[in-house]
Amino acid sequence: MEAKKRLVSPDARRARIMRWLQTLGAVLVTLIMVFPLYWMLVTSLKTEAEVLTLTPTFWPESLQWSNYVFAWNSVDFLRFMFNTLYVTFWNLLIQTVVGVLAAYGFARGRFPCKNLLFLLVLSAMMIPSQVTFIPIYVMIANLGWVDTFAGLILPGTVSAYMIFMLRNNFMSVDQSYLDAGRVDGLGILGTIWYVLIPMCRASVITTSLVSFINGWNNYFWPKILSKSDETRLISVALVKMKNMWEGLAGSGFYNTVMAGVAISIIPVVLVFAFNQKYMLKGYSKNAMK
Repeated sequence: MEAKKRLVSPDARRARIMRWLQTLGAVLVTLIMVFPLYWMLVTSLKTEAEVLTLTPTFWPESLQWSNYVFAWNSVDFLRFMFNTLYVTFWNLLIQTVVGVLAAYGFARGRFPCKNLLFLLVLSAMMIPSQVTFIPIYVMIANLGWVDTFAGLILPGTVSAYMIFMLRNNFMSVDQSYLDAGRVDGLGILGTIWYVLIPMCRASVITTSLVSFINGWNNYFWPKILSKSDETRLISVALVKMKNMWEGLAGSGFYNTVMAGVAISIIPVVLVFAFNQKYMLKGYSKNAMK
């Protein structure tokens, strides 16, 4: 028995050490990821003198909640938040509809050059928006949609990422479920709505949430297309607020800018907080595939 214990003991000790190392690694990664958010919140509650001090402080001497009031009143936050929500909602809705239908076609459809067309969709994921914005801007300008919500929404109505993710999930659904739906009289749209979407709900919600976050944080295209406050989004408005104060009295009012950033990310934090279980399920399912 003692010899057996001596043989088992090193393995158990090694496993225990590995668990501790994994836990330590997870804690370090979490701290690295959370620290920028923490620093933003702490900076938003500091005085300007504390922000500009040479020795950084990790907690303010007194909480300056007035920074949030000042940031809210400095620009028309309600208008910019509503503009961003409006554009993001329509992008999300159209992206999801187009993504589900296109993913079904690539997963279950039968048509010539299907794989070649899917490769073209994948190639769109590798091309940054900075490469294609000039021809897109020319088309939007020819339509007369510069500085309009239609011009902000239209270029983001198709997501190659969503098509790719949903196509892989739709392919994993057993064909027998689809056949059973057809026996019950379901057409293509009925099969998608009553069979595929419920069975791949986590992945559909995950890709939709990613679409929402990307739309809310979008800066490059709104910066180019928006010319007035009527269509300006919150990401562009924050930069405008920073530039408005930059150089004033030798400082940039970074504490107030951070307060504005903290206000702007509230919808994203709420969406993630209430739907994180679906995101975890969606990513885990895709990782297994």
